[in-house]
Amino acid sequence: MNLNDIDYNAVIKSARLSSEDFVDIFIESKISTLLSNEGKRLEKAINGMIQGAGLRLISNKKTYYAYTNNLEENNLINIAKELKDAAAGDINKKDKKDAGFKSLNFNEKQPKIDFNIIKDIEGVSIDEKLKTVEPAVKYSWGFDKRVVQVNITYSDYRQDVIIINSDGDFVRDSRENLAFLVHAVVSNGERVEVGYESAGGFTGFEFFDKNAPEDIAQKALNRALTQLEAPFAPSGTMPVVLSSEAGGTMIHEAIGHGLEADIAGNGLSVYSDKIGEPVASNLITVIDDSSLAGKRGFYRFDDEGTYSDRNVLVENGVLKKYMSDRLSYIKYGYELTGNGRRQSYEHVPIVRMSNTMIAPGKSNPEDIIKSVDNGIFVKKMGGGQVNTITGDFVFDVMEGYTIKNGVAGGAVSGATLMGNGPEILKNIDMVGNDLGFGIGTCGKDGQGVPVADAQPTLRIPSIIVGGKNSK
Repeated sequence: MNLNDIDYNAVIKSARLSSEDFVDIFIESKISTLLSNEGKRLEKAINGMIQGAGLRLISNKKTYYAYTNNLEENNLINIAKELKDAAAGDINKKDKKDAGFKSLNFNEKQPKIDFNIIKDIEGVSIDEKLKTVEPAVKYSWGFDKRVVQVNITYSDYRQDVIIINSDGDFVRDSRENLAFLVHAVVSNGERVEVGYESAGGFTGFEFFDKNAPEDIAQKALNRALTQLEAPFAPSGTMPVVLSSEAGGTMIHEAIGHGLEADIAGNGLSVYSDKIGEPVASNLITVIDDSSLAGKRGFYRFDDEGTYSDRNVLVENGVLKKYMSDRLSYIKYGYELTGNGRRQSYEHVPIVRMSNTMIAPGKSNPEDIIKSVDNGIFVKKMGGGQVNTITGDFVFDVMEGYTIKNGVAGGAVSGATLMGNGPEILKNIDMVGNDLGFGIGTCGKDGQGVPVADAQPTLRIPSIIVGGKNSK
C-alpha cells in the first residue's frame, strides 16, 4: 500500500483524549542479514525483513503503546482508539477533556547532517557477504595451533522509517549499519583465554574497502594468545592507565546509563538531581553525539523524529544535562536531546545513548604512562556491570600490561577493575589528547540498539585491581 495515502490526521485524532496529549506513529521497514561461522562451519545464514507500525499515546504523563504489521488506515485508526480507551480507563470521567483537535499540516523535516552510503547493503548478494567471512575463517584457523575455537559474525541492516507526530512533524529516514565481530578461544592445555574484536558503523559494504576481515581477526587472536602466556595480574590498590584503545566501557557503564533521563528522573541514578553540580574531575567533559556521521551510534533523527545532536552532558566536571526523550521532556521538563531510541516498531522508545565519549584532554599519552611507577596499563576492556543507583562497578580487563618505572611491560591476565563511578571520575588526574572508539549493542529494558563509545588515554591514580597474585 502507499503510505502517503494514509490520513495521519485521522489516526492521531482517534488517539487523543486531550489537546495536551502527545501522539506519534513510527512506521518501519527493515531488511537484515546475519552470518555466523563457528568452528569452521557456517552455523547461521539469515536474511530477514520486518515491516510494521508502532502507535504511542502519552496522556497524563503515562505512555500507552501498541504495534501492528497491518498498515491499513482503518487498522491504525482502530488501534489508536484502543489506546485512547485505555487512557480513558485510567482517569475519572470528570477529568476527560475534549481533544479540540485541529487538522495538522505536516511539515517534512530535513536532516541537518547527512551521510552518503556508497555500497548499499541491499544491493550486495548473500554470496558476496559470505565471501567476506571466509578469508577471516581461513586466516584464523591457520594462525596458531593453540586456537581451539573461533566465532565470526557478520551482521547488517537497512532500516527505512517514517515518523509522524501530533506536533505536525513528518520525518523520513534511512539507516544502514554493519558490524563484523571475531571471538577467539585459545588453549595451551592448562589454561584457556579469549580475545574479542569488533568493528563497524553506520556504513554500507564499502566498510571492507578499508577494513580487511583478516585484520579484525588478527587483533582478536593476538589478544587471546597474549593473555594465554601471561602471568596472572597482581591484586591491590594501584594506579591504572586506560588506553584510548580500551574502548569506552568505562564511560558507557560508569556514567552513561546514569545520565539517561528516565533513570535519573526516577531517582534511580547516583547523578539524580545534580545538574549544576560537580560530578567529575575538572579535566572530564562527557559528550553524547548522535550527529557523528559514520559512527555506529549515528542517526539523522532519533526514533521520535527529533534531530540528532551533540550534547555536552558534563563540562569540565560539572553536570549540565541528561540525555532525554519525549516522555522525560513531558514528565520532568528536561530538554529534548534526540536520545529517544527503540529496537524496532514493536518497542516503545526509551532514552538511550548514541556515541558517548570522554572528550580528549591535553596530556601526551606517553607522558601519562611515564608518570606511573608501579601500576597497570589497560589496553582493552572487557565486559562490566554497574549499579546505577550507587555507581559501583566491576569491569573485566581483556588485555592488560604491567607498568614499571614509567614503562608498559609484560602482559597480565585475569585482571578486573572495581570502584565507584563518581569517585573514579573525580579522581582522574590526567587526560590524553587522543581518542579511540569502540562499538557495541547496548541492552536496556529488553531492547538492543547500536552504539559507539570512546575515550582518550586516562590516568586513575588509585583503583582496586582484582587479580590472582598479591601486589
